[in-house]
Amino acid sequence: MIHYFTKEEKLLWILSALAIIFSFARGGGDFITLVASLIGITSILFDAKGNPFGQILMVIFSLIYGIISYSYAYYGEMITYLGMTMPMAVLAFVAWMRHPYKGDKSEVEVATMTKREYRQMTVLAVGVTVFFYFVLRYFDTANLYPSTLSVTTSFVAVYLTYKRSHYFSIAYAANDVILIVLWVFATWDDVRYASVAVCFVAFLANDLYAYYCWRRMGERQRRELLE
Repeated sequence: MIHYFTKEEKLLWILSALAIIFSFARGGGDFITLVASLIGITSILFDAKGNPFGQILMVIFSLIYGIISYSYAYYGEMITYLGMTMPMAVLAFVAWMRHPYKGDKSEVEVATMTKREYRQMTVLAVGVTVFFYFVLRYFDTANLYPSTLSVTTSFVAVYLTYKRSHYFSIAYAANDVILIVLWVFATWDDVRYASVAVCFVAFLANDLYAYYCWRRMGERQRRELLE
């Protein structure tokens, strides 16, 4: 792994980790939050390389994050990550492993979605949003509207990940912005959750980097296939 990541990627991970550790030390957050955050940023960097191992880490992160969300009654986050993101990460892992680029299991082949797939995604996203709105309202979820919007962006993100589209990182970045807001609200009530908010700030930076990497990776793969 020392030689697998570039200097820039190592620096990004170190800065993200330091920000998370510092906020954890200052806010006195739970150790499980720290572990989840470090697993999360590591997962995104593997995703940025198109490596299926990132999806395995996402399964672990989803499980831990679901527990954290339950502790603050963010049932939308808990249900989303345990009931949608985690199983979809498993499906994405299988899909990525089945579509290696030129047989290289450490790099997935970037795909281009059709208009039909985009329409299908939109219809499913609307259905998921409406369904989860009533579910979250029933459970008296804290900050209902942003929590519902988080479900929408999470679904779009995992769908695009499964389809191997380079836009998946943009969807995750949008989700990060919503989650930053949600956990800032939580921090006002309990400073321990500040580390979770900082975690998603780090996620945002890493997801934007992943989008940049996938754009370059897709262009390189298309160019090589034409040669």
